[in-house]
Amino acid sequence: MATAQFEELVEDFDFLDDWEDRYRHVIDQGKAMEALPEALRVPALKVDGCASQVWLHAEMKGGTLHFDGASDAMIVSGLIALLRTLYNGLTPEQVLAVDARMEMGRLGLNDHLSAQRSNGLTAMIERVRETAQKSI
Repeated sequence: MATAQFEELVEDFDFLDDWEDRYRHVIDQGKAMEALPEALRVPALKVDGCASQVWLHAEMKGGTLHFDGASDAMIVSGLIALLRTLYNGLTPEQVLAVDARMEMGRLGLNDHLSAQRSNGLTAMIERVRETAQKSI
């Protein structure tokens, strides 16, 4: 189950023919995010397992989860933006029901991310899932 916004993102990616265009689009998604306040770039919000520095912040709003994040790497910031599009506005139960690897695969990214980036994406997905589990 993906959000309507994620479905729109999938459609956008369907129009991009090659990996370089998709890569640029991922980076553009990251650039479009609001900056994570420095006060939230703390060790407790840092995601272990990523080659670059990554912070994910979550909060409940009206029974749904909302994620923000930041990274010191442009492509990773883009991946955070994609995950936000996938998860924001879902209940914790819905977050846990999402097969994020499959959904991200619909964007044509799985075969093109380096092993380190893929491991980092997995670590971010696990952090989101842990946050949802704790929110139930």
